[in-house]
Amino acid sequence: EEQDMIQKTSVMLDLRSLQMPFSNTWKYGILALAILLLLVALTILTCQMCQLQKRNRTGKKKRCHSEGWVRIKAENGIWGKKKPPLLHDTTKQSDADIKASMLMLRQTELDEPCTRLISSSSRTKDLSSMSSDSGSRGTLKFSLLYRREQCELLLTGLEAWGLPSRGCAESAVRVRLLRQVPSHIPGLQCVVQDWQSQVVKNCSRPAFGDHFVCSLQDAEVEKSTLKLEVQQFDKYSRNTVLGEVRVTLRELKASQRLVLCEELQETTKDIVGEVLVSLKCLPISQRIEVGLLKAKTTFPRSTADKNVYARIDFSCRRHRKKHQKSRPRAHTPLIIFNETFLFHMPEPPAWDCTVLVSIYEVDSDPRHLIGQATLGKRRASEGADHWDLMIKSIQQPVAKWHPLLI
Repeated sequence: EEQDMIQKTSVMLDLRSLQMPFSNTWKYGILALAILLLLVALTILTCQMCQLQKRNRTGKKKRCHSEGWVRIKAENGIWGKKKPPLLHDTTKQSDADIKASMLMLRQTELDEPCTRLISSSSRTKDLSSMSSDSGSRGTLKFSLLYRREQCELLLTGLEAWGLPSRGCAESAVRVRLLRQVPSHIPGLQCVVQDWQSQVVKNCSRPAFGDHFVCSLQDAEVEKSTLKLEVQQFDKYSRNTVLGEVRVTLRELKASQRLVLCEELQETTKDIVGEVLVSLKCLPISQRIEVGLLKAKTTFPRSTADKNVYARIDFSCRRHRKKHQKSRPRAHTPLIIFNETFLFHMPEPPAWDCTVLVSIYEVDSDPRHLIGQATLGKRRASEGADHWDLMIKSIQQPVAKWHPLLI
């Protein structure tokens, strides 16, 4: 019996040794090692993130401190937009052309004194006081030179200061060359060239450092106007126009440099055509029928052999509905659309609605806006009158011409 007891105890000890292969000391040791390795990995990750943040901060400081720093995009221009053939950046010309143009500028500066034209408001204020003035939109400085022998208009020295701060915004200048067109529409103009400057980021006094050359005949100078708009873009790519400066080129004298330092004024629209739109109210089906019939646009040389399309945006109570597009049409002085678009109108009928008709060029990246017309109860006089006629003429289409603005 004693031997049987000894054998049973030995068997039980063997079973316990099989059930517990590791002691508690080994278990706690492995757990402590795993926790230690996890802490080391977290420490390394934290150090790497801190170094990355330091690099980003130093890069931003360097960009902000360098006043002449500009961000250069790809060859197609800012946001993939191709530059027009006549208005281009001289930084992409050959070195010989750049040196020749700069030598000619210096020679004209030495031969004839440059004329400085400053606005009346700028004469009474110092530049520093203007930049600190909270009510000012900002100031734009640039120089113009018309070379009659080469039939070229040279724009240089683009610089702005005193712009309102809007956080991490990007500043740019949009240049449009407008020419008056004889027509029955008062104030009709043609956009000869449209160009976007390079972008300067996070600077209160951006210096764009661009040189632009535009081919311009001597007979067209008297009828041409140069429009410069200062724009800002936030991180959501929303465009805000801070102000504009307009220069009538008839003030230019041949081979004489003109330096301008002008305060930004409130932006105004230019008439570039007109569009025939019909409106029809259908209260039973709770719909509004927008008929796009015809459009008259100016026909500059740069839009030859191109198509256009129209986009209709309908918003009610500041809630925009899904837009609709027309079929592409040939860009001629008179464009025939003859298309209708139906939009849902809420119940009860809300007359606080707006119809926006936009005409764009096809196969342009980004899309090129030709002109826009806005209709609604709270819009301009012509748009409001048309809306009132639609309300009075229930279930009857009412057509009217509206100016295309840009």
